Amino acid sequence: MQQRLQKIIAHAGISSRRKAEDLITQGRVIVNDEIVTKLGTKADLEKDTIKINGQTLGSVSGPRVYLMLNKPRGCISSTSDPEGRQTVMSLLGRYRTKVYPVGRLDYASEGLLLFTNDGDFANHVLSKKSKIPKTYRVKIKGNPSLEEIEQFRRGIPLHGRPTAPAHIKRVRTGDNPWFEIVLTEGRNQQIRNMFRHLGYLVEKIKRVKVGPLNLGALPAGKHRFLTEREVERLLDSSKHEPRSRPRSKRS
Repeated sequence: MQQRLQKIIAHAGISSRRKAEDLITQGRVIVNDEIVTKLGTKADLEKDTIKINGQTLGSVSGPRVYLMLNKPRGCISSTSDPEGRQTVMSLLGRYRTKVYPVGRLDYASEGLLLFTNDGDFANHVLSKKSKIPKTYRVKIKGNPSLEEIEQFRRGIPLHGRPTAPAHIKRVRTGDNPWFEIVLTEGRNQQIRNMFRHLGYLVEKIKRVKVGPLNLGALPAGKHRFLTEREVERLLDSSKHEPRSRPRSKRS
């Protein structure tokens, strides 16, 4: 059956659907010996030969894998880096070639980052329609006023449009206070830019929850498998219709 290339690539566990679109437009996908760069191109995995970066794509095989990593500061949320910096993949041991990151945390941020080879799971977590909340602990330099804090709840204009309303509360006082911030959208460096708009410098950002998943006491740089129950809870934490339950690899 013919399907859009980005859907085939995502279902094969190569990348999320968004990343698959990048692979296509970058000319890294070949169908029947022809480079494909047009989004919307369709193919049939059973009839067509599809190659990603020179490797032939097969149908999904083996168990689906779902990992949680406590990302440390000073590494990038990417599968590779042309500048030679450490990537999060180097922290995943033998699974570093079997999964890909679900979303990202910037170089200086730390905390909960998910990985999978399940394209549907990744798309669900990243979809704007899912509105899965992500919770951060944030340390800033300076003390915003109550009115400035209220702007987080109303939305802050960034790049021509306001942010979605965010939950914010102060969890530690002082000259460099800590805040808990919950977002349901994921713009690039959003929290840093929101505070920068108000004139404050962010010193630390740590993501501690994605939906109902809690980072807990997982040490920095370490990863663990999600349980089947955790995967189910995350999939059920939005208003989407529940899909078939996945089987999670845990060993």
